Amino acid sequence: MITEESIERLKQMIDIADVVGSYLELTKSGASFKALCPFHGEKTPSLIIHPQKGFYHCFGCGASGDAIKFVMEYEKLTYPEAIEKIAGLYNVSLSYTDVASNAPKSALLEKLSSFYQKRLESEPNALEYLKSRSVHANMIERFEIGYAPASSETLRFLEGGFFSQNEALELGVLAEENGRLYARFIDRLTFPIYAPNRKLVGFGGRTMGNHPAKYINSPQTKLFNKSKLLYGYPLAKEAILKEGKIIVTEGYLDVILLHQAGFSYAVATLGTALTLDHLPLLSKGEPKILLSYDGDKAGIAAALKASRLLANHGKEGGVVLFSGGLDPADMVAQKRIEELNRLFLRPTPFVEFVLQKSAESYDLSSPLQKEAALKECGEFLRTLSPLLQEEYKPLLASLLKIPASLIRTVKSPRHPLTPPKEGIGAGGSELAEASLIKTILEQPRLLEFVLEYLDSEVFGVHQAEFELLKLGEFEHPKLLRILLQERIHPLEESALKEQLRLMLRHFYSKKLKEIAANKSLDFKIRAFWLGKIRVHLEKLEKGGLVPYESFGAL
Repeated sequence: MITEESIERLKQMIDIADVVGSYLELTKSGASFKALCPFHGEKTPSLIIHPQKGFYHCFGCGASGDAIKFVMEYEKLTYPEAIEKIAGLYNVSLSYTDVASNAPKSALLEKLSSFYQKRLESEPNALEYLKSRSVHANMIERFEIGYAPASSETLRFLEGGFFSQNEALELGVLAEENGRLYARFIDRLTFPIYAPNRKLVGFGGRTMGNHPAKYINSPQTKLFNKSKLLYGYPLAKEAILKEGKIIVTEGYLDVILLHQAGFSYAVATLGTALTLDHLPLLSKGEPKILLSYDGDKAGIAAALKASRLLANHGKEGGVVLFSGGLDPADMVAQKRIEELNRLFLRPTPFVEFVLQKSAESYDLSSPLQKEAALKECGEFLRTLSPLLQEEYKPLLASLLKIPASLIRTVKSPRHPLTPPKEGIGAGGSELAEASLIKTILEQPRLLEFVLEYLDSEVFGVHQAEFELLKLGEFEHPKLLRILLQERIHPLEESALKEQLRLMLRHFYSKKLKEIAANKSLDFKIRAFWLGKIRVHLEKLEKGGLVPYESFGAL
């Protein structure tokens, strides 16, 4: 095992541009570099490498991490293998501990997984259950399915392997109640759950009887976060990238049977709804996302929530629902493979699904209910791009049986790349604000200077992005989007000061009009602020700068 000291020593020497540059051709972009992302097909560079911050991020597929993660993903290596690879590049010697006395914590999970798999061989009821679900022997082996026996057996195994109870508790293998230790998984089929880097991080368990909790998972640990993991992803990754598709299901057996039927790009959420945390994994390689859910009330609700999320993030794909109480595993067991294939070839697009199901939830024979449906669907449409809003207006009008003219959409503000009207830019222009933000991204030392004169309120369009700058979230996708745009240019020092002046003039001119028109304000308060703003504007008109001043609740 590589010692932490030698890993930290290596990290201090790593220049991420050197490491990534040994694999890809880099192009200088301010203080950063750009390259074609190797994790998805593209013709325009969207991979940004930040030497100062030591990380990379792809705006196209969401891939991100440090130099070690890049080597792991690019060469499909484990963490120790990537460390050794980089050490070779830098000609650095690594130190190792005595493996026998310093076994990594993951060894407990691996040994326990082997124990569960071995135990399955002598459990006829579990084997019969898998057979009844049409799971083939090669799938049992491929997915390392096991069987968790009585709690006492698992405890004896851990004691016999000299694993510490604290470690077992920490990894979620054991639980404790009133001083009594017991195994979390009892009389269940077990499904090892791996992180994308193929590291075993926990287990899922499925009852074979009528237990109210059909599925359970390992609890949240420092290794296991069910909201960021997808069951079967490491086994499906190659097919996902090759086919450009990913099927998202709700159960382990759905994944296993779909792989058995040739749909080897299937994965499953771990008993949780699809969340924002799943998007980076789902975005790798930009696959078409197919939601494969049960057609019952719960399945429809889950598909609706996931479709809203995916539509809002511009993901391509759609929803496939199964009726008659069936799920994908049942379809495979019944040898209805061709029917499955046809369903996956014709999913209901996410936006269409949301509009259909939202409209169906109202009694459209009632004018008031129809108005409520229009409000809900209209609000959803307005979260999409102007093009998609216009494309789906006729469908919504047809669903609600109303004229399309009643559906209000939101026109997008001026495009970020539209040239501003005043020199560097009018105070509120998107390009002007973006240029200022890009300047800070490339020269972070300027943030403190800019904060003397501006706050988020001064921005017209990019308030959220400036808040991210203040929080130091330089790697956030919203900021990386600005950094990536070649037509957004950083400002020289003199131009930066002029942009600050213009933005402040725009801000205080707007405030002057607002306060002057506010007759509900006390006369003395209004006079005080009007006088103060006029002084600020006079200084700004003469070419000077004034500090930002908050107007509180005015």
